[in-house]
Amino acid sequence: MTIIRRYGRRLFDFNVGAVFEHPWEVTIDDGMVGLFNASFQCALPTYSSRVAARAAGFAGRPVHPLWLLNLGISFSVHDVSEQAIANLAYIDVRFPNACFAGDTVRARSKVIGVKPVSAGDKGVVHVRTHLMNERDELLCSFERKALVRAGHETERPKDAEYVGGAWNDNEVERFPAELKSALADMAHVFSPPRFATFYEDLAPGDVLAHEVGRTVSEAELLQLTTLSRNSHPLHTDEVYCKTGSFAKTRVAYGGLVLCWVLSLASRDTVGNGIWDLGLDEGAHTGSVLAGDTLFAATKVLSKEDVNEKTGALTLRVVGTKNTPPRALLAKGANLFDPELPKTEGRVPEKVVEITRTVLVQRKKV
Repeated sequence: MTIIRRYGRRLFDFNVGAVFEHPWEVTIDDGMVGLFNASFQCALPTYSSRVAARAAGFAGRPVHPLWLLNLGISFSVHDVSEQAIANLAYIDVRFPNACFAGDTVRARSKVIGVKPVSAGDKGVVHVRTHLMNERDELLCSFERKALVRAGHETERPKDAEYVGGAWNDNEVERFPAELKSALADMAHVFSPPRFATFYEDLAPGDVLAHEVGRTVSEAELLQLTTLSRNSHPLHTDEVYCKTGSFAKTRVAYGGLVLCWVLSLASRDTVGNGIWDLGLDEGAHTGSVLAGDTLFAATKVLSKEDVNEKTGALTLRVVGTKNTPPRALLAKGANLFDPELPKTEGRVPEKVVEITRTVLVQRKKV
């Protein structure tokens, strides 16, 4: 007898309120942390420097929150989106506790919405995912929406349901306890400046067209996708993609594209940042393949004073492929409005957009 097994789910397999305990459980080691930091080169010092991390009140260098987001997304693919057509949105992403090398992480997701589209052949599944360590501390919480084909996945093994488990709907913090303590202590000294831009140097309405691009290589795409445990064949299986991919080849996993774009913007915006307070209103507006070159642009949306030493910057960050944003802006392109609802003025070079809020140091007086 030939046994065929598929994972993920189709639209009619989702019920609002169901909780999926995802089977992946991974211990994060220093090698994984180092590889992520080197691959993405985010300038925010807390995540790359033990010195800066200790100055912010942490015992050691935390795992980059964007890697935690990637792990949470990827772990959930097994139960949520391995049969999905596309990942549509990132909503209300928060990082309430720091994670460190040596921590073991796992994830669970709760279905909070299921909406068929009018054609009836697919629909949108809305889930919230929690990534936790072995002490049940919540490390990353986020919502996402995926476009899923209609029907049932009949070849999903019954012993792989992973349904049930506890779910905590309490409000999710934005500050880890260590950082909250450091912020409350007005005598606390944060790390010395490293890059040119501080909280005071940016104002609402400012637009930054970041100059340096990043070409995505074939090898790192596969390596980083599998490192995060993303099992969708659209990103890993060339035979599947010959018929199952709109591009007829493997497509870059969106979580990686998001990280590269945010990192490309980081030197000009968060080089004196302390912590990511959250992400919201994120969407993938185009596909990225190996060989494409990514660029980034940022618009400052708002500022909020936190205390005498820090403030929160809210930034709209967009990624483009193969064309620098400066050239698109010079042509009058509307880069910063949400792309998918546009009826005219679409920007085909745009591949990702998201709102990022970051705690950033003020200049020392």
